[in-house]
Parts: sequence; structure tokens; C-alpha cells
Amino acid sequence: MKTRPIATLLLATTAIMAQDDHHEGVKQRGDHTMGFSHDKTTHHFRLYVDGGAIEVTANDPSDTESRDQIRTHLSRIAGMFAAGDFKAPMLIHDQVPPGVPVLQTLKAELKYQYEDIDRGGRVRIATQNKKALAAVYEFLRFQIADHQTGDTAEITNDTATAK
Repeated sequence: MKTRPIATLLLATTAIMAQDDHHEGVKQRGDHTMGFSHDKTTHHFRLYVDGGAIEVTANDPSDTESRDQIRTHLSRIAGMFAAGDFKAPMLIHDQVPPGVPVLQTLKAELKYQYEDIDRGGRVRIATQNKKALAAVYEFLRFQIADHQTGDTAEITNDTATAK
């Protein structure tokens, strides 16, 4: 009878270790695919009433190398996503992120705009299409969880950066 709690503990420990391995893999694959270090940068994923944003900044204000790498990567990502190319997040996360098939199908209904921000860059995502909007939210919520950013998964009214 005492083996049952031990078996449960072992299963829980194994699950935690697998999750830790997955998140470490996301960091390693991300560093390789994006061209900058997760440890030197901070990711944020925002959900807005008309879409959302992907923001990455260098942690150290004097780290211009990371800042420039972020800007290069995100400006490229904006163009790739607009063309329906989501290979980078698939490589980073080792799976097709939720929402991607719809984002690819409805690519003409979405706008991806890159902009420089202090110490990094932002890709602003906007759409008027309800199905595309739901896919954006799925995609960004997955990013929040898989990158462990701690960002809110709630939709905010901030559209000040929308163009």
C-alpha cells in the first residue's frame, strides 16, 4: 500500500523532468534559430483586441549585439509570417504551434508589422477576421506557456502600437 504514493511521486517527478527537458530544448533550439541568447534577452507576447505582439529586448541596455540580432530576427519573422512561413516557431518548439494552420490559410487577412523598440524589436499582429484573431490568440498563448514568459494570457485594449 505504501508503493502507491511512491509510484505517484515517481510519475510526477518524471513528468516534471520531461517538461524541464522540453523547456531547455526550446531555449537551445530558439538560441540557434533566432540567433541570440534567451539568457541575454526577454520575450513578451501580448494579446490585444485586434491581434497581439511579439516583443524581444536585450536585458542589458549596453548589449547592442543582442539588440541588433533581435531586430534582424524579428524583421525577418514579420516577412516570413506574412508569407505564411512559420518554420522558425516549428523548429524552436519542435511542433506546429496551435493556431499556425489557420494563420497560414488566412495569411491575407493578417498584418504583421515590425518596429524597433528600445533595446530590441516588436512584431505587431493585427486582423479584422474573427477566425484569424482566434488563431493569433492560440499562437500567442502557446508562446507565453512554452517560453515561460509569465505574460498574461488575457486580452487587453492596448492598440496604441497598431498601424
